[in-house]
Amino acid sequence: MIARRIVAVTCLAVLCLLVVGGPRAANAQTKPEGEMRFALYVTISPQWFDPGEAVGQLTPFWILYAMHDALAKGMPSNLMSPSLAESWTLSADQKSYEFKLREGLKFHNGDPFTAEDVKFSFQRSKGKLIHAKVKEVVTVSPSRVRFVLHEPWPDFMSFYGTIVSAAGWIVPKKYVEQVGDDGFKKHPIGLGPYKFVSHTPGIELVMEAFEGYWRKVPSVKRLVFKSVPEATTRLAMLKRGEVDVAYLLDAPQAQEVRKDPNLKLAFSGGIGIFFLDFLEQWDPKSPWHDRRVRLAANYAIDRQALSDAETLGASIPMGNFVPPTFEFALKIAPYPYDAARAKKLLAEAGYPNGFDAGDFHQLPPYFSLGEAIINYFGAVGIRMKMRPMERAAYYKALETKKLKGVCVCSSALYGNAASRMSEVIPSDATYAYGGYPDIDDFYAQQARETDKKKREAILHKIQQLVYDRVRLGPIYQYIWPSGIGPRVAEPALMLINPYPWAAPLEEVRLKK
Repeated sequence: MIARRIVAVTCLAVLCLLVVGGPRAANAQTKPEGEMRFALYVTISPQWFDPGEAVGQLTPFWILYAMHDALAKGMPSNLMSPSLAESWTLSADQKSYEFKLREGLKFHNGDPFTAEDVKFSFQRSKGKLIHAKVKEVVTVSPSRVRFVLHEPWPDFMSFYGTIVSAAGWIVPKKYVEQVGDDGFKKHPIGLGPYKFVSHTPGIELVMEAFEGYWRKVPSVKRLVFKSVPEATTRLAMLKRGEVDVAYLLDAPQAQEVRKDPNLKLAFSGGIGIFFLDFLEQWDPKSPWHDRRVRLAANYAIDRQALSDAETLGASIPMGNFVPPTFEFALKIAPYPYDAARAKKLLAEAGYPNGFDAGDFHQLPPYFSLGEAIINYFGAVGIRMKMRPMERAAYYKALETKKLKGVCVCSSALYGNAASRMSEVIPSDATYAYGGYPDIDDFYAQQARETDKKKREAILHKIQQLVYDRVRLGPIYQYIWPSGIGPRVAEPALMLINPYPWAAPLEEVRLKK
């Protein structure tokens, strides 16, 4: 049985290689041409240039897919596709993964890619869970690396080979040791299809095609990522031809694009789920400690109306923050909108006239969503005040447990139900402000369970307990509109499904 498993993993890797294409896959264009400009809705953080800094959030992969590469990553053919690793095998005792690396690859600065870079990149990466599970990393040879686990862990590849952590995304050991972590953020070097040119903080990131990229030569010579926080400005730039892709348009701007014959409306996303996190629920002195108050907050909001207003109805109301298509997901119906029931629950909890509920933190830049939720809360007596932040500052404050009140958070980790819950539900998770001992025990138990049916039962139990205790409040599975300009032949949106931005970036094309 184990032998068949090893063969299956290797054969899957070979099959994916055939689909993705080997080094220098067929590409009619031999030289990259032109410049393609993207209007981003966030301010780019230099932290996103370094895979070692990425943990528990999807945003850095916006940059990682351009400048870096991973042993395995999500691609159009497969969400766990071989990339820098040609294949991998699992040992008979299920405690060792060995990767066969592509040979002859070079970083943007000419340094050769070897197993030492893989080991180094893993050691400097963040992510407590995967580091706790890995006993050691052994460089078997320059083209082979072995990960040895403390015990069998069925989710190793879910965490290492998909967009859960960036532990499998590779940086050049020699260069990082020369310039240091801060120097690397100022001028990152990677293995990806585009190389760093310049970064003007708050303005733009400029990258140029790396013609030595192993998979294929990119079609577009130069990519420019512009930071444009205002949706109206992004649309205006798109109409004037200053950018070719305007990400994340609000509903009014999306309607304008839909009516403009020179522009195209495109939807993407689907991996992220927005949810309410009641950060003070662990404090006995806080009203949020009462389950009835948290339940009232869930009944207070109309999820479908929020989807209609924010995303032209594309986003899907959810009752679980694990996507229903994920392995081991428990399907839970979303809370219905019932303001009368919300008021009744607040009265039962001792707040017949409502209460001052503190700070409200909205994941940037979706502030109109936050304002709408605050209005729904206010209608039933939950009075809150928005505390807007820039995106990087928001994540830092959330991670360091400095926020209070309620957060509209988002989880976009790939993998399965276990990986999706990993950074939020266990007590020691990166973004958890507390937890439950029994759920912690169940989570540890499922991670060791190799019987699939037994593991599914445990993970279903965890998800049911999270729902029953109103640990959080899922809002919707986020699918959003962007505008595409007339020069674009291929925006590469949803080539990787689900994934929110253009990727893989070597596939974007301009019209001739």
